[in-house]
Amino acid sequence: MSLFEQCCDRANVGMEISAVAEAEPDRLAIITESRQCSFGELNARVNQLAHLLRDKGLVAGDGIALICSNRIEFAEVALASHRLGLRFTPVNWHLTASEAAYVAKDCDAKAIIADSRNAQAAESAIQENHKLQLALIIDGNAKGYQNYEQAIASYSASNIDQPARGTVMQYTSGTTGKPKGVLRSQPDPSAAAGMQQILTAVFQFEPDSGADMSLVTGPLYHAGPYNLCLMTPLSSGIPVVIMDKWQPEHCLSLIEKYKVTHCFMVPTMFERLLQLPFADRELFDLSTLRFVIHGAAPCNKETKQKMLEWFGPIIWEMFAGTEGPGTLVSPHDWLAKPGTVGKPGPEQVRILNDNGEQLGVGEEGQVWLFNNPNSSFEYYKSPDKTAEAQRVEGYFSAGDIGYIDEDGFLFLTGRSAEIIISGGVNIYPQEIDNVLIEHPAIADVACVGVPNGDLGEVVKAVVCLHSSFSASDELAEQITQFGEGYIAKQKWPRSVDFVDTIPRSEAGKVLRRSLRDRYWSNEA
Repeated sequence: MSLFEQCCDRANVGMEISAVAEAEPDRLAIITESRQCSFGELNARVNQLAHLLRDKGLVAGDGIALICSNRIEFAEVALASHRLGLRFTPVNWHLTASEAAYVAKDCDAKAIIADSRNAQAAESAIQENHKLQLALIIDGNAKGYQNYEQAIASYSASNIDQPARGTVMQYTSGTTGKPKGVLRSQPDPSAAAGMQQILTAVFQFEPDSGADMSLVTGPLYHAGPYNLCLMTPLSSGIPVVIMDKWQPEHCLSLIEKYKVTHCFMVPTMFERLLQLPFADRELFDLSTLRFVIHGAAPCNKETKQKMLEWFGPIIWEMFAGTEGPGTLVSPHDWLAKPGTVGKPGPEQVRILNDNGEQLGVGEEGQVWLFNNPNSSFEYYKSPDKTAEAQRVEGYFSAGDIGYIDEDGFLFLTGRSAEIIISGGVNIYPQEIDNVLIEHPAIADVACVGVPNGDLGEVVKAVVCLHSSFSASDELAEQITQFGEGYIAKQKWPRSVDFVDTIPRSEAGKVLRRSLRDRYWSNEA
């Protein structure tokens, strides 16, 4: 049995890396800006943390929250959680302290682990959290927290007894303004090894070659970097380079230095790479790179064409979400059908109108994706939201609009106007509306995404003022910064338009799509 097969064999209990640690303890596992570790060292620290969590009373099914930037400890917590059968929630560390605290409390975390970079959010997260049994801080101090290194130091580095496969519950914002946990069901143990083999094959990893190297380019609380560039390669015995912060030239230098073969990017990264002078791009040897996958946001056709000309036909695209997988398109299929997001299998995708009726070839409608019963999802503690997203039996939708052409290829033409995707980050406008409406000058407000060459789109606040206030540049500036302390800065409006009325339906719902169309009418 090969080492990769041994990893797959242990996948059903979250013990994948233990096989590598036993067979080749000195094999390199993770490289960061400040240090690196082997699989033997990583497995030992994962076990120490797992023994500590179990000693503090955490059992399979319990929740654990992590508020942590990109570093080795992120992987340690994720792997220990998975090994103990815990429900692991990585918290977006770009959130404000109150937003992060909401997620940590809503996920019913019995343990919270944070790094000192996020000390303010960490301290807020433990307030009034009556279920909390353990709080650890990495590389620093925070009120109410134990030091991570000191806490795990006395625990055994041996593999734990009776491991249990855990799950990941990532949060996505909701149209009602509150984030919601996406809890995915786990496959039965007999299917876990097969799923690991499928993921490794789909992303073209070659575990037994000894040549693969994965690069984490984005924040690990995002599903793409976490699943594709961290957990899948590590679980297959493949080393990982973790970037602390993405910068275009630094990304290229890491690819060259560590002979990176695989990475995940978002379209904004493509844009910024292409902004580098041609002479600077030529300084880096990217010849080892053989599989780049992008997703999270729509990519401009011209941008992708230029990246394919530069990198070669190695750029794949994934249409998926936190709720589940969708389609995958190869560079060759995309070049033949520019703009497609893939050719779905039979019954994998349905295009329906507002009445739930199936549409024909070339007809635009809402895109519904097959909800695989082996990995279906629910919104944690939100049965009504789950039912709405899965109201078509056997399928789910994130609100994307598209059509299938005569050759069976899926094209996206828009989406439900609620969601704004800025630089690959999902932003829900109602959350911003709920904050801005508290501004004393604002009588009504609706936020929408507007075109932006760098980030794809950014937030614009469309505002109706109380009669006692007048529109001005100064007031617009105040409104853009009004979210400070309430919502993450990446959600702040970049601009404000003042209008007499906000378009609403007879039921009072903002007609956000028609409002958004005003700004996109001239965009391809």
